[in-house]
Amino acid sequence: MRMRVIVVGGVAAGPKVAAKVMRLNPEADVTVIERGESLSYAGCGMPYWLSGEVKELRDLMSTPAGVVRDAAFFQKVKGVRVLTGTEALEIDRARKRIRVRSKGREQDEWLEYDRLALATGAKPVVPPFADGRLGNVHTLHSLPDVERIQAWLARGGNRPVVVIGGGLIGLETTEALVQRGCSVTLVEALPRILQPLDEELSRLVENHLASHGVTVMTDARVTGLEGGETVQGVVTTRGRLPAELVLVAVGVRPNVELARAAGLAIGVTGGIRVDAGLRTSDPDIFAVGDCAETTNRVTGKPCYVPLGSTANKQGRVAAINLCGGNDCFPGVLGSTVCRVFDYCAARTGLTEAAAREHGYDVMTAIVPDFDRAHYMPGVGLIVLKLVADARTRKLLGAQAVGPGTGDKRIDVAAMAITAGMTVDDLANADLGYAPPYATAMDAILTAANVLRNKLDGLVAGISSTDVKRRLDAGEDFLFLDVRSPAEHQQERLPGTVLIPLGALRARLGELPRDKEIVAFCKASLRGYEAARILLGAGFPRVRMMDGGVAAWPFEKLR
Repeated sequence: MRMRVIVVGGVAAGPKVAAKVMRLNPEADVTVIERGESLSYAGCGMPYWLSGEVKELRDLMSTPAGVVRDAAFFQKVKGVRVLTGTEALEIDRARKRIRVRSKGREQDEWLEYDRLALATGAKPVVPPFADGRLGNVHTLHSLPDVERIQAWLARGGNRPVVVIGGGLIGLETTEALVQRGCSVTLVEALPRILQPLDEELSRLVENHLASHGVTVMTDARVTGLEGGETVQGVVTTRGRLPAELVLVAVGVRPNVELARAAGLAIGVTGGIRVDAGLRTSDPDIFAVGDCAETTNRVTGKPCYVPLGSTANKQGRVAAINLCGGNDCFPGVLGSTVCRVFDYCAARTGLTEAAAREHGYDVMTAIVPDFDRAHYMPGVGLIVLKLVADARTRKLLGAQAVGPGTGDKRIDVAAMAITAGMTVDDLANADLGYAPPYATAMDAILTAANVLRNKLDGLVAGISSTDVKRRLDAGEDFLFLDVRSPAEHQQERLPGTVLIPLGALRARLGELPRDKEIVAFCKASLRGYEAARILLGAGFPRVRMMDGGVAAWPFEKLR
């Protein structure tokens, strides 16, 4: 008898399961149930259609060859039956069947299965104040969402918009709205935006948003919306904001109601609990994509990281296993990348904060560097942060922010973490080099070497955020700028003493030996050299400020 496979969900993971099953078992009877009308669309591309960078909405639903992935495409090309406008209502595990309701039909229908894959995705978190009573209050989760926002934008004009939530969707949509001429205020309830980054790097992104005219309001909780038929204002704990459109982007939750009602186990993160083969607590039912819990590859603990990349990989693994194979999904590193105007913001593995929470003996390095030879056109700066375990010297995480090519370095770091490499291994990685693509010592190799120096005790570091807190608290230490006078005059940090590196040896007698000295330069290469000179001269308490002026995320003096 032909194996009957039902897939619930037709956006990302579900179509991947269905197509892979048919490639492995062309005789299978595969049915995809999708509540909406659109299939296999690129939800992550929606902000770029809003901005106009993607010209046609159909491009988000098409193959690279330009064929729309609709029900007819899946039937003719993949051999998969698709029921759009159909909702899965109940799973009868004992009789291995699922009850569905289709638009236009008066009676529900029971469909029988041998294997069932749940790809029910996630749903946006909608706070009580966004209860649907006011118009022009949207999430950005589906094609109907993006079409409604696009219709509003088509009216034109420099109108005020409030984006609630400083995560990936909030930032990507903020960029799109600014490019369409809107005045955008980004409101975040937490002390900073982009929580997947540590503070030093997320503040750099915040500054970059401000440089593009975005008002960033952190530590601000939205308490209500004002308006008649449509929204006119947003009330926050820090005041009222005018708004003719509000985007709510405060996160998503796994859509697990169908699984929970069927008695399937739900994990500690709220996603459907699965094993390494993506089987649920029922061995004939699999769960993939944004509805499923997964595992952090560094800590080995459950996590919930909804990403389209993860959904597609999981769909392949689940299809192999429900066809009788023995594949494994090992978990995720949380690798993400976001474009914020001309900045790249990316991360993989553990942040410093997360590594400390998990009990690691943490050592970090923050290193600004160029993404290609400094004399090449298009060269861009990247600020890299590496996180390592001081005991084992293994790389735990990496972050990148700046106009340079950061995603490439984060991909290298992701593979290094996956392989269990130490920072010593990474520092000697044989990466490709040519001036248009990289420096002779690539930025990530330089960052690894800085981290090795710190692990070896050659220098002690201090973060820019710690320096700023100490300055604000009035602590007594010497903040030593070893750049040139011209650099110091162009932009300088508060509370500094200037002694250029070339003059430092001759002027050691001017420096107090009873104070801690924190040395820095533009990127802290000269700051490191200064620290080594001071330590060699017997100064007892010396540090370099990680990242120097290039990674200083606070106000500078000019």
